Amino acid sequence: MEFGLTEEQTMLQQSIDRFLQTNCPLDRVRELTEDGAVHDTETWQGLTDLGVTGLIAPEQYGGLGMSLLDAMLVQEMLGRHVTPVAFTATSVLAALAISRAGTEEQKASWLPGIADGSLQIAVALSEQSGARDNAGLVFEDGTLSGHVLFALGAPEAQVILVNGPDHSLFAVQADAPGVERQALRSIDDTQVIAEFSFSETPATQLQADQALLDQLVDAGRVMLAADTLGAAQHMIEKAVDYAKDRKQFNRVIGSFQAVKHMCAEMAAELEPCRSLVWYSAHAFDDIPDESRLLACHAKAHLAEVGRFVARTATEVHGGMGFTDLMGLHYWFKRIGFNRQILGSPERAREDAARIQGWI
Repeated sequence: MEFGLTEEQTMLQQSIDRFLQTNCPLDRVRELTEDGAVHDTETWQGLTDLGVTGLIAPEQYGGLGMSLLDAMLVQEMLGRHVTPVAFTATSVLAALAISRAGTEEQKASWLPGIADGSLQIAVALSEQSGARDNAGLVFEDGTLSGHVLFALGAPEAQVILVNGPDHSLFAVQADAPGVERQALRSIDDTQVIAEFSFSETPATQLQADQALLDQLVDAGRVMLAADTLGAAQHMIEKAVDYAKDRKQFNRVIGSFQAVKHMCAEMAAELEPCRSLVWYSAHAFDDIPDESRLLACHAKAHLAEVGRFVARTATEVHGGMGFTDLMGLHYWFKRIGFNRQILGSPERAREDAARIQGWI
């Protein structure tokens, strides 16, 4: 079987790459994240103008009705440029959840806002991807109480999607009574996470079940794998460029066999990952019987390869790799964040083993 991107998909990715090169260079990322994690509203507006925010939303609600593969290609470029925008939470996970589990009224209320970029939705799936003893929700008489951790989404999100007991999914207005938001600081200031607490907060229940929540986690894992793919590819390119320029003993270090091997090994490890991520995103919409297993493999494998590339690219830079001048730490931390959120590689492998009936 021969699998590749269409001309339109290639053009989509190239246009996003050019836009981010111009509008979100590293100096801007430095400035934006100087005081902590942030969602870049200016870049978000530019992505909205390009139609990116409505990729997943159905056409009847103002979106483009495209596939997860198309959204994955965008996320790869966002990772390549360590862009601080909450694309996965709102434009992918929330759009999928509302499209597949919302009532007609809920779809009409939220999907147009997702499509035109005016609505930000935070998504908390920690109960599905890694519940903790000190967190959880109780739903009684139409209200939620408790708290959830590691919600993905912009600080200014107007709606919060949270999964609760018995494989349920709820939508909560961020300004509803009893809602408290606490920003969580992670290693990566280009991606925002938060803890939400609820105290008898009015909530609207979506028509979700275990299968839908699994699909949301799968989609999130594929998007994180794509983000890591883009970040790791950029780190390799920076390492190769540095090796061509840096001189020792009157020779560029790229001429040394040891450095050549480091760069070649990074490329050899990462290149097969591209087809894995492509195929896992393709399977999400077109091969549902395989999609869960492939999402687990993509998340786990990219986490390991991404960490290897991040470390090796930093080593190629020598002592300079640890300085802010080179900026490698932005990609290094982004890869580290993607490794843990929505399940570590160990958790993803455990899920894969369970899917195949091994445990």
